[in-house]
Amino acid sequence: MLLAPLITGAIGAVIGASIVRKRGGNKKDMGQYAAGYGILFCVIGLFIAIFLARQAV
Repeated sequence: MLLAPLITGAIGAVIGASIVRKRGGNKKDMGQYAAGYGILFCVIGLFIAIFLARQAV
């Protein structure tokens, strides 16, 4: 249950880096997009984990 934000954050980082790679960005752009998408997906995963934990009670 607690790994959900980490897993979704890693998925978001991969998605962000692949988007920049398709657009022809450099390594700094890839890092910035990976961090941004990773944080966004991590927050979404956190809300999903909280929702599922509250439904289990």
